[in-house]
Amino acid sequence: MTLYKREKYWWVKFAPIKGELKPFFTSTGTAIKRDAQKYHDKLQAERWEQDKLGVKPRHTWDDAAAKFLEETSHKRTHEWDKSMLRWFQPHLGGKDLIDINRALLDQVKAVRAKGFSTATANRYMALVRTILRKACNDWEWLDRVPKVGMFKNAEGRIRSLSREEFARLMEELPEHLADMARFSVATGLRQANVTRLQWKQVSLERRHLWVSGAEQKNGRPHSVPLNQAAIDVLLKRQRDHPVHVFTYDGNPIVQVNTKAWRNALQRAGIMDFRWHDLRHTFATWHREAGTPTHELQRLGGWKTQSMVERYAHVAPEGLQAAASRLDRILQL
Repeated sequence: MTLYKREKYWWVKFAPIKGELKPFFTSTGTAIKRDAQKYHDKLQAERWEQDKLGVKPRHTWDDAAAKFLEETSHKRTHEWDKSMLRWFQPHLGGKDLIDINRALLDQVKAVRAKGFSTATANRYMALVRTILRKACNDWEWLDRVPKVGMFKNAEGRIRSLSREEFARLMEELPEHLADMARFSVATGLRQANVTRLQWKQVSLERRHLWVSGAEQKNGRPHSVPLNQAAIDVLLKRQRDHPVHVFTYDGNPIVQVNTKAWRNALQRAGIMDFRWHDLRHTFATWHREAGTPTHELQRLGGWKTQSMVERYAHVAPEGLQAAASRLDRILQL
């Protein structure tokens, strides 16, 4: 066993124990030799218990979070995972994994839900559950996974515009945002897919555009047929920029939730409305026009049919026609 200084901090070196193929090196994280010696002695005792008694080494939440990020750096949601893990740091940082239990996780879940939807809290807690399962099943750091409670799923929020509201909004929005909003309702594309849209993704001749899987929320490539409303917007903006479809003063638009957007909503008298609700408007208007579920699913690029069923209630006339098929029989 060796304690030595390398640059600023003291480091420890241990001979390999059972299950290790090479010597173990780690920094003590301190430049004070006395503190480094304490860390060395503690780690030495833990490794002896691990080697001679079969005691599993203790790992912290920070160890697990770092290992998870390292193994999943290829994920499309990697940056979002990092953001969520930063939020967990004051609540779980420095804690041993064996000390993370249901009671603690319920407290963390309650804190996360304050000021946010239960769906958001569930997404955060699902990440914790994934990491703890990996710590148990893949890394063998835990003997069991603590129960991670979730809020009961509720119906997703659906807010769409009426035709009159949409017309008022178009009149109040500045031209560049009005074009983007009209295009969003015409195609059902998500906000990021509209702001990042490039001309190389568009074929005016074939009247369609495509979004790669890397740019899709569900990871699947999405081909979008273009109706005339979408074509008109593209033709209008065709000469504005050689690369990006939607620009302002020659620069790509990266943010739509701006003061101009919020002021336009206020002037139009539209309350409780977000940019993403333009996608809800697209789906709602399609269902009202009689577009069947399987077609709407493909048009909007939803992964499962259940995601589209949320809009079934806005098209009762389709079921009314089906119910009426028995009228002639019952009148006999």
